[in-house]
Amino acid sequence: MNTREKFSVGLLVLGLILALLPLSGSRSFTVRPQKLLSEVLDDNTYFTVDQVAKFIISEDSSVQIIDLRTREEFSAVNIPGSINVPYSKLLDNDPGSILNNGKTRNIFYSNGDFDSNYALVIARGLNLKNTYVMKGGLNEWFYTVMNSNFSGQRISARENALFETRTRAKKMFSEMNSLPDSLKLKFIQSKHIAAKKLDGGCE
Repeated sequence: MNTREKFSVGLLVLGLILALLPLSGSRSFTVRPQKLLSEVLDDNTYFTVDQVAKFIISEDSSVQIIDLRTREEFSAVNIPGSINVPYSKLLDNDPGSILNNGKTRNIFYSNGDFDSNYALVIARGLNLKNTYVMKGGLNEWFYTVMNSNFSGQRISARENALFETRTRAKKMFSEMNSLPDSLKLKFIQSKHIAAKKLDGGCE
Protein backbone atom coordinates (compact mmCIF):
# COMPACT_ATOMS: atom_id res chain seq x y z
CA MET A 1 0.00 0.00 0.00
CA ASN A 2 1.55 3.32 -1.06
CA THR A 3 1.55 6.51 1.02
CA ARG A 4 -1.46 8.00 -0.72
CA GLU A 5 -3.51 4.84 -0.20
CA LYS A 6 -2.56 4.72 3.49
CA PHE A 7 -3.51 8.36 3.86
CA SER A 8 -6.81 7.77 2.10
CA VAL A 9 -7.62 4.84 4.38
CA GLY A 10 -7.06 7.19 7.30
CA LEU A 11 -9.40 9.68 5.71
CA LEU A 12 -11.97 6.96 5.22
CA VAL A 13 -11.80 6.11 8.92
CA LEU A 14 -12.46 9.79 9.63
CA GLY A 15 -15.37 9.65 7.23
CA LEU A 16 -16.85 6.67 9.03
CA ILE A 17 -16.51 8.46 12.36
CA LEU A 18 -18.21 11.52 10.91
CA ALA A 19 -21.00 9.28 9.63
CA LEU A 20 -21.92 8.64 13.26
CA LEU A 21 -21.99 12.34 14.10
CA PRO A 22 -25.02 14.55 13.50
CA LEU A 23 -24.59 16.96 10.60
CA SER A 24 -26.62 20.11 10.07
CA GLY A 25 -30.19 19.48 9.07
CA SER A 26 -30.99 15.95 7.98
CA ARG A 27 -27.71 15.45 6.10
CA SER A 28 -25.67 12.34 6.82
CA PHE A 29 -23.13 10.20 4.99
CA THR A 30 -24.87 8.28 2.21
CA VAL A 31 -21.94 6.78 0.29
CA ARG A 32 -20.81 3.26 1.18
CA PRO A 33 -17.25 2.98 2.57
CA GLN A 34 -15.93 0.92 -0.37
CA LYS A 35 -17.31 3.39 -2.89
CA LEU A 36 -16.01 6.37 -0.91
CA LEU A 37 -12.51 4.86 -0.80
CA SER A 38 -12.63 4.22 -4.54
CA GLU A 39 -13.69 7.82 -5.22
CA VAL A 40 -11.07 9.52 -3.05
CA LEU A 41 -8.31 7.32 -4.55
CA ASP A 42 -9.40 8.10 -8.10
CA ASP A 43 -6.95 10.40 -9.93
CA ASN A 44 -9.96 12.12 -11.52
CA THR A 45 -10.75 13.76 -8.17
CA TYR A 46 -7.53 15.77 -8.36
CA PHE A 47 -6.49 18.76 -10.44
CA THR A 48 -2.89 19.86 -10.83
CA VAL A 49 -1.85 23.42 -10.09
CA ASP A 50 -1.27 23.87 -13.82
CA GLN A 51 -4.88 22.90 -14.54
CA VAL A 52 -6.09 25.34 -11.88
CA ALA A 53 -3.85 28.06 -13.33
CA LYS A 54 -5.51 27.51 -16.70
CA PHE A 55 -8.97 27.79 -15.12
CA ILE A 56 -7.94 31.09 -13.51
CA ILE A 57 -6.51 32.80 -16.57
CA SER A 58 -9.49 31.73 -18.69
CA GLU A 59 -11.87 32.85 -15.91
CA ASP A 60 -13.71 29.54 -16.21
CA SER A 61 -17.15 30.11 -14.65
CA SER A 62 -17.76 26.36 -14.28
CA VAL A 63 -15.12 26.21 -11.53
CA GLN A 64 -15.33 27.42 -7.92
CA ILE A 65 -12.00 27.39 -6.07
CA ILE A 66 -12.40 27.01 -2.31
CA ASP A 67 -9.63 28.07 0.08
CA LEU A 68 -9.90 26.01 3.28
CA ARG A 69 -7.34 27.98 5.26
CA THR A 70 -8.16 30.42 8.06
CA ARG A 71 -9.60 33.85 7.26
CA GLU A 72 -6.31 35.44 8.31
CA GLU A 73 -4.30 33.24 5.94
CA PHE A 74 -6.78 33.87 3.13
CA SER A 75 -6.64 37.62 3.72
CA ALA A 76 -2.84 37.59 3.56
CA VAL A 77 -2.58 35.66 0.28
CA ASN A 78 -4.97 33.65 -1.90
CA ILE A 79 -5.47 32.30 -5.39
CA PRO A 80 -7.36 34.85 -7.55
CA GLY A 81 -11.07 34.15 -7.73
CA SER A 82 -11.09 31.76 -4.77
CA ILE A 83 -13.58 31.96 -1.93
CA ASN A 84 -12.78 31.31 1.72
CA VAL A 85 -14.54 28.51 3.59
CA PRO A 86 -12.26 27.64 6.53
CA TYR A 87 -12.04 23.88 7.03
CA SER A 88 -12.86 24.28 10.72
CA LYS A 89 -16.20 25.81 9.73
CA LEU A 90 -17.06 23.46 6.85
CA LEU A 91 -19.66 21.58 8.89
CA ASP A 92 -21.04 24.61 10.75
CA ASN A 93 -23.68 24.86 8.03
CA ASP A 94 -24.90 22.44 5.41
CA PRO A 95 -21.93 21.99 3.00
CA GLY A 96 -24.45 21.41 0.24
CA SER A 97 -25.44 25.08 0.38
CA ILE A 98 -21.99 25.90 -1.01
CA LEU A 99 -21.22 22.78 -3.02
CA ASN A 100 -24.56 21.58 -4.37
CA ASN A 101 -24.58 23.32 -7.74
CA GLY A 102 -24.17 20.35 -10.07
CA LYS A 103 -22.88 22.55 -12.89
CA THR A 104 -19.93 23.86 -10.86
CA ARG A 105 -16.75 21.94 -10.08
CA ASN A 106 -15.64 22.82 -6.54
CA ILE A 107 -11.86 22.58 -6.10
CA PHE A 108 -10.54 22.58 -2.53
CA TYR A 109 -7.09 23.82 -1.61
CA SER A 110 -5.15 24.52 1.56
CA ASN A 111 -1.44 24.89 2.24
CA GLY A 112 -0.83 21.21 1.50
CA ASP A 113 -3.13 18.22 0.90
CA PHE A 114 -4.21 17.42 4.46
CA ASP A 115 -7.33 19.57 4.98
CA SER A 116 -8.26 19.37 1.29
CA ASN A 117 -8.38 15.57 1.39
CA TYR A 118 -10.45 15.63 4.57
CA ALA A 119 -12.87 18.08 2.94
CA LEU A 120 -13.07 15.81 -0.11
CA VAL A 121 -13.99 12.81 2.05
CA ILE A 122 -16.69 14.84 3.80
CA ALA A 123 -18.13 16.18 0.55
CA ARG A 124 -18.02 12.85 -1.29
CA GLY A 125 -19.43 11.10 1.78
CA LEU A 126 -22.39 13.48 1.53
CA ASN A 127 -22.67 12.45 -2.14
CA LEU A 128 -21.51 15.85 -3.42
CA LYS A 129 -19.70 14.47 -6.45
CA ASN A 130 -18.71 17.80 -7.97
CA THR A 131 -15.85 18.20 -5.46
CA TYR A 132 -12.13 17.94 -6.17
CA VAL A 133 -8.72 18.79 -4.71
CA MET A 134 -5.90 20.94 -6.09
CA LYS A 135 -3.04 18.49 -5.59
CA GLY A 136 -0.23 19.85 -3.44
CA GLY A 137 -2.16 22.93 -2.35
CA LEU A 138 -0.68 26.40 -2.09
CA ASN A 139 2.76 24.95 -1.38
CA GLU A 140 2.76 23.27 -4.79
CA TRP A 141 1.33 26.44 -6.38
CA PHE A 142 4.33 28.44 -5.17
CA TYR A 143 6.80 25.72 -6.15
CA THR A 144 5.41 25.15 -9.67
CA VAL A 145 3.66 28.36 -10.74
CA MET A 146 5.29 31.19 -8.81
CA ASN A 147 8.83 29.82 -9.26
CA SER A 148 8.32 29.07 -12.95
CA ASN A 149 11.10 30.28 -15.22
CA PHE A 150 12.68 29.35 -18.52
CA SER A 151 16.33 28.98 -19.28
CA GLY A 152 17.69 27.65 -22.51
CA GLN A 153 17.49 28.30 -26.22
CA ARG A 154 14.80 25.91 -27.43
CA ILE A 155 11.31 25.18 -26.16
CA SER A 156 8.59 22.95 -27.57
CA ALA A 157 5.12 24.29 -28.36
CA ARG A 158 3.68 22.36 -25.41
CA GLU A 159 6.35 23.65 -23.01
CA ASN A 160 5.80 27.18 -24.30
CA ALA A 161 2.01 26.98 -23.73
CA LEU A 162 2.58 25.66 -20.21
CA PHE A 163 5.14 28.37 -19.45
CA GLU A 164 2.79 31.10 -20.74
CA THR A 165 -0.07 29.77 -18.59
CA ARG A 166 2.13 29.76 -15.50
CA THR A 167 3.46 33.23 -16.27
CA ARG A 168 -0.03 34.72 -16.68
CA ALA A 169 -1.30 32.98 -13.53
CA LYS A 170 1.77 34.18 -11.60
CA LYS A 171 1.12 37.75 -12.76
CA MET A 172 -2.56 37.60 -11.75
CA PHE A 173 -1.63 36.11 -8.37
CA SER A 174 1.02 38.76 -7.69
CA GLU A 175 -1.17 41.67 -8.78
CA MET A 176 -4.17 40.48 -6.77
CA ASN A 177 -2.19 39.84 -3.59
CA SER A 178 -0.25 43.12 -3.79
CA LEU A 179 -3.47 45.12 -3.47
CA PRO A 180 -4.41 46.64 -0.10
CA ASP A 181 -7.09 44.65 1.74
CA SER A 182 -9.80 47.23 0.94
CA LEU A 183 -9.10 46.98 -2.80
CA LYS A 184 -8.88 43.18 -2.65
CA LEU A 185 -12.39 43.16 -1.20
CA LYS A 186 -13.67 45.44 -3.96
CA PHE A 187 -11.96 43.29 -6.58
CA ILE A 188 -13.56 40.11 -5.18
CA GLN A 189 -16.97 41.78 -4.94
CA SER A 190 -16.74 42.99 -8.55
CA LYS A 191 -15.99 39.41 -9.65
CA HIS A 192 -19.06 38.12 -7.79
CA ILE A 193 -21.30 40.81 -9.30
CA ALA A 194 -19.98 40.04 -12.79
CA ALA A 195 -20.63 36.32 -12.23
CA LYS A 196 -24.21 37.01 -11.13
CA LYS A 197 -24.83 39.08 -14.26
CA LEU A 198 -23.51 36.28 -16.44
CA ASP A 199 -25.82 33.84 -14.70
CA GLY A 200 -28.80 36.13 -15.33
CA GLY A 201 -28.96 37.48 -11.80
CA CYS A 202 -28.95 41.04 -10.59
CA GLU A 203 -26.69 43.11 -8.37
